[in-house]
Amino acid sequence: MLYTLLKPYTRLAIKIFCRHIVITNKAMLQSKGPLLLAANHPNSFLDAVIINTLFNQPVYSLARGDSFKNKHIAALLRKLRILPVFREREGKQNLHRNYDTFDECQQIFKRNGIVLIFIEALCENEWHLRPLKKGTARVAVTAWQQGLPLKVVPVGINYSSFYLFGKNVHLHLGKPVCRQQLTSELSDNGKIQLELTSILQSDLKKMVYEIEQQDKERQKQVFSKPVPVAKKIALALPAAAGAVLHAPLYLPVQQLVKYKAKNSVHYDSIITGLLFILYPLYVLLWAILAGVIVNGWAGGITFFLMPFFAWSFVQLKHQTDR
Repeated sequence: MLYTLLKPYTRLAIKIFCRHIVITNKAMLQSKGPLLLAANHPNSFLDAVIINTLFNQPVYSLARGDSFKNKHIAALLRKLRILPVFREREGKQNLHRNYDTFDECQQIFKRNGIVLIFIEALCENEWHLRPLKKGTARVAVTAWQQGLPLKVVPVGINYSSFYLFGKNVHLHLGKPVCRQQLTSELSDNGKIQLELTSILQSDLKKMVYEIEQQDKERQKQVFSKPVPVAKKIALALPAAAGAVLHAPLYLPVQQLVKYKAKNSVHYDSIITGLLFILYPLYVLLWAILAGVIVNGWAGGITFFLMPFFAWSFVQLKHQTDR
């Protein structure tokens, strides 16, 4: 229920949080399960939020198990259709709990659902594909062994920046991999898992950009999208209003996250998450002030103008790190 309620708001918010999203093979977003989305993982939980927002059907995501330590947070995450997966670094004693999560995945596939797994099993803010882990292939092969018509879809997600608000995102959805494409026998777990992982590695290499962190010119060439002069003129005033009116919210949040998580791979996602929670309250506050100081109509208009001003500013701001 919570997931269903939040998804429409998230879809609207992402239009402000992300300046422009380029999607290849867009028809895949309308696909029904059983699907296993095998994605790279450059930007913490923002990766899952964007993918969840774009897919028409609900998507279950796998997240690091240590996020589930608190029982109340664990309950909330599950309501958001997030399941735990444990790595050795979170304690070998927890690895057996992955079997429960993988069993849940199979139940989701039986209901023709979609599961998102980050195939590198590690988040790094970089334009680079890391070696793939075997968990994804294990989940897929188990489904095939149970006779499920599962398709595995490689997903490459790339960001213009890991620090700037209002970024450009390139999302590449690959051709689904079916059981029939593999030559290995289902009974040979090791061999068929290796074959599937190799196929996904090859596909993802074409989707995940390889750019050096210090190569600002290359980043600009790949991600920057020219803004037509007419659009610049039309949005100049609302963009200026957006910058001024949103500074009292954005700047304190930015400074707080810089202080707490400046060198963390979660920096970008934490800022987005905090703004996602605080922004409706901030807009409501401005609407109430306008209603009290001017009149009720002004309050209503302000409530709708504020997001437009924010969107306008994001459309005209610089798009890559300087």
